[in-house]
Amino acid sequence: MAIKAEGIVHGGNLHEAATRYGIPYAQWLDLSTGINPHGYPVPPVPADAWRRLPDEGDGFADVAAAYYGAPDARHVLPVAGSQAAIRTLPTLLARGTVGIAPLTYSEYAPSFERAGHRVATLDIASDTLPPAFTHVVVVNPNNPSADHVGVARLHAWHAQLVERGGTLIVDEAFADAMPDVSMASMASVASVASVASVASVASVASEVDRPGLVVLRSPGKFFGLAGVRAGFVLGAPALLAGLRESLGAWTVSGPARHAVKAAFADVEWQTSMRAQLASESKRLNALLNVLGFATRSTPLFAWTADRRAAALHEALARRGIWTRLFAASASVRFGLPSNDDEWRRLETGLSESVRELRTASGIEERDA
Repeated sequence: MAIKAEGIVHGGNLHEAATRYGIPYAQWLDLSTGINPHGYPVPPVPADAWRRLPDEGDGFADVAAAYYGAPDARHVLPVAGSQAAIRTLPTLLARGTVGIAPLTYSEYAPSFERAGHRVATLDIASDTLPPAFTHVVVVNPNNPSADHVGVARLHAWHAQLVERGGTLIVDEAFADAMPDVSMASMASVASVASVASVASVASVASEVDRPGLVVLRSPGKFFGLAGVRAGFVLGAPALLAGLRESLGAWTVSGPARHAVKAAFADVEWQTSMRAQLASESKRLNALLNVLGFATRSTPLFAWTADRRAAALHEALARRGIWTRLFAASASVRFGLPSNDDEWRRLETGLSESVRELRTASGIEERDA
């Protein structure tokens, strides 16, 4: 069955919110993205990073290959955010039917449709793909629902697609905080997982050199470096060569390369941050749960599907708290506050908003 994706809307559109609600930009609490509010403290940028053109011989791809567990730098292509790859990859794949979950990152379906593919609904709970599927896109863990597909199922799908001459694309933008769900390994994973878990993850890391498998990674989410616009495509060298040709030279700036290389090398920060995000995620879920909202989450965001979603989003917005509303699925995504003042503001705003919704519901019931 063909699907029509929800329109392309992204979090972080705070200027739009400020205009719509008449609240100055600086007075908002922006929880509309899943970006780590405790961004990596980038060391000072060398002057040459600003003056010189980015040099592909600077070892950037090698550092990424080591961090993600790819066989070598030939299997890693740095790009200007994974967004660049999302827009371009569909043009390089044989036209066919692509399976995409109906609620996921909204750029995928339009990108494949523009390239002449047919988009159909993907059931992430099924081990067997419909015979018509040529390609499959999985955001893992999913944005916004936080669902994730196990590595064994991804392997099964990949095997089925390869027999058809197709491709499995796995978008792991949020996987740095959840390395156990990743198709790629990370050098720092040993600090947060058991030896057995590391072995199971590492066993599939080398598979990115296989035809028909593409893994997208983004340091912007976990490291809080969305502004550097850097991402990576992991895959077979032949496919990456075609993507490199389409995207052209100098896709990642010198300052961005400096920031990401430093972040990938800082294992101590990564370990500490994973623990901090896990704690804050529990706090966010507990806050929403006690107010009656069932949640699913990653360490970087919580998502709730609720018939009151639109009203909750609106009530919070009137209080200068910006969340991400998914109108078609009646759901809301919450990012993490960055400090105690922001946590208190969210707690107060949620409590007031829920009381408002309950009062409105009671009035409606009496009027009925």
